[in-house]
Amino acid sequence: MIKDVIINGDALEVLKTIPDQSFHCVVTSPPFWGLRDYGVVGQMGLEGSPEEYIEKMVVLFREVCRVLRDDGTLWLNIGDSYAGGGGYCIGSPSNISSKTGKYFSNSGVATKGRKPAGNIKAKDLVGIPWMLAFALRADGWYLRQDIIWSKPNPMPESVTDRCTRSHEYIFMLSKKGKYWYDAKAIRTPAVEHSLNPSHFSDGSKTEHLIKQRGLKKDKQRGHSRRHAGFNEKLDSMIVAEQRALGANRRSVWQISTAGYPEAHFATFPEEIPALCIKAGCPPGGLVLDTFFGSGTTGVVAKKLGRHYLGIELNPGYVEIANNRLKKELGLFA
Repeated sequence: MIKDVIINGDALEVLKTIPDQSFHCVVTSPPFWGLRDYGVVGQMGLEGSPEEYIEKMVVLFREVCRVLRDDGTLWLNIGDSYAGGGGYCIGSPSNISSKTGKYFSNSGVATKGRKPAGNIKAKDLVGIPWMLAFALRADGWYLRQDIIWSKPNPMPESVTDRCTRSHEYIFMLSKKGKYWYDAKAIRTPAVEHSLNPSHFSDGSKTEHLIKQRGLKKDKQRGHSRRHAGFNEKLDSMIVAEQRALGANRRSVWQISTAGYPEAHFATFPEEIPALCIKAGCPPGGLVLDTFFGSGTTGVVAKKLGRHYLGIELNPGYVEIANNRLKKELGLFA
């Protein structure tokens, strides 16, 4: 299986040439529906209706499922859209320009003449992320987690009748019920107050850890003074261990948006694929990104000691990504 390369082509057609169970992990962010015209024939995201977009995505990710190992995971970043009076606009895009000069702004409409489809009314939130998540689940994927990417620095929106959107979704899906997942690799520093046994009225956390280690903590009143020092020492030992281990990462990731100077389209901040890859791909494993863009997933994969395969439809973006990989990692020299 080839690795550490970018294939220029349509993602679905390229995937059809790849053997079964080739990848340990998939980290990708497809073009959001109704966001922008990238000026490339065959691009996704400009379908005439949300249903058509979802249908194409399901077909694509069915092929992704085939090339993913049985113990692999898919980490899918997707944002939502609002229905406008004459078309659709995206809520809180990561950027507002493209090389073609055609784009959908926060307050603007999509393509002229496009109207809200079906029962979607002007100003409705379309619900693309959950439409896609449920469709993938119905197609056989295990929908394991909805992660909220909370943006401290969202794009401003010229709206006065709702809140500014400052989040996107990252769905974690798996091919099977059991899969490779490294929770320790993405643990967060433990919050100090959560480590104090006195904050647990029933002492459940402390007692659980004591039981795990086969230790005994004296609870008898008559012996409390004699064993007070031992109990305090045991508490301190448990707290120190918990502080070192950290806490299981929560499902809201607060990460600032970030761009790449040469890219004129949405880019991942590196922290997002880093978390996905650390948790979902073993060291030395192979990561797939079906919409490679500026190459963030590939850059992060190599920095973390993994390999990557990128698929990108736009030849201009392939050039940008190759230049970035060469510059940041010394590849393609």
